[in-house]
Amino acid sequence: MSIPVSGPAGWPESGQPESGQPQRAWLAELAWSPALGLRTDVLLEAAGGRLTAVVPDADQVPAAATRLPGLTMPGLANAHSHAFHRALRGVTQSARGTFWTWRERMYEVADRLDPDSYLALATAVYAEMTLAGVSCVGEFHYLHHDPGGARYSDPNQMGRSLIEAARRAGLRITLLDTCYLSGGLAADGRQQPLEGAQLRFGDADAADWAARATALAPNSVGQLAAHARVGAAIHSVRAVPPDQMHEVVAWTQNYGAPLHAHVSEQVAENRACIAAHRATPAEVLSQAGAIGPRSTAVHATHLSGSDIELLGGSRCHACFCPTTEADLADGIGPARSLADAGSPLTLGSDSHAVIDLLEEARRVELGERLVTQERGHFTAFELAAAATVSGHASLGWPEAGEFVPSALADFCTVALDSPRTAGATAATALESVIFGASAADVRHLVVAGREVVADGRHVLVPDVPAALSAAIAAVLH
Repeated sequence: MSIPVSGPAGWPESGQPESGQPQRAWLAELAWSPALGLRTDVLLEAAGGRLTAVVPDADQVPAAATRLPGLTMPGLANAHSHAFHRALRGVTQSARGTFWTWRERMYEVADRLDPDSYLALATAVYAEMTLAGVSCVGEFHYLHHDPGGARYSDPNQMGRSLIEAARRAGLRITLLDTCYLSGGLAADGRQQPLEGAQLRFGDADAADWAARATALAPNSVGQLAAHARVGAAIHSVRAVPPDQMHEVVAWTQNYGAPLHAHVSEQVAENRACIAAHRATPAEVLSQAGAIGPRSTAVHATHLSGSDIELLGGSRCHACFCPTTEADLADGIGPARSLADAGSPLTLGSDSHAVIDLLEEARRVELGERLVTQERGHFTAFELAAAATVSGHASLGWPEAGEFVPSALADFCTVALDSPRTAGATAATALESVIFGASAADVRHLVVAGREVVADGRHVLVPDVPAALSAAIAAVLH
């Protein structure tokens, strides 16, 4: 099967306003972005997929402008996703266990996917994301080869399925092509070989990984299509030996691409890493040059004080996935300490125990409250910035996540009259959304200046629940 990688119909390849592109206009009852703040009656105009005007307190509104009641904010950036994990929702809740027993169930699902079934599943999962206001996803992709580890005729067939799935669902994607070379670290620090379902994750070595990633054919700045950009990931210190990390780092430098890694998600990971390398995971990654402003440490749950200083001092992003970290009993990471040290925070739904970036945002604050027994560690503004401008920056889309002319015309609108948000006032609308609203309250999503979700309905995928049910049943049964 050949998977195309062109952008959705109507998305200009350049992403820039072009002569002849129709001008669109929306009037937001309330709008918020980090640069704009919270304003009323904001006129948003766009052409060619970019905002051309942002006018608060607009008194002259085009007759054709679409009215957006509620709070309109930049589209949400889901900075950490494993699309196929969505098939496990509910399935893994019927018994006790640990992260490691959950991982065995995850491997079972991974072993059953092929390019066609992954395309169907990811399309449905990404459509669910757009219904939750997500306009950009960072897909941490390591499901590269066939179940025995042999390459498909196109070695990037599975990755192209994800790029096409994002196109069909109507959102942007950063394909974080993941280097995964070993099966883990034993308790004594020995590197273990890939086995079983892991065989399809691996390349021969980092140079082989880099050659395959290059075959995705990104342009000089990592663009794959109008809606798709490329990044890289070092799966973890468990899966990539330190002497192989430099090749991955060098590859990202060639494209100015983002580099992500799972960091200190589990205490056992830290212990094995220290046994093997006499250093923490953050230290190992830093020594390989993998920590910096284009980097993201995913989870960052069990950090030492020096780890926090290292990540913050390098301005490395820290991606928190609180619903997954709770679901897998990982722990609660030091979000406030990392932010204070200089790490921009981002958010991800990771295993998709739920897909709700508003829930992820408030759980960052609620986790801090549980740990400290005090309230008020993060403002709604800080949490909303993590879900928007910071998340996009970590995925290599710095022109998204704001309401300013020339920014990408990606935004979502959250209802303020639902059972969860009723009673909200203009003055505290952002607080009502971040601390009270859910994905079910998203009414509209515009990506590249075109509607993807309108009045709570997906414009491109007519029946998202049916698409999810069919795709998951095909994988589980």
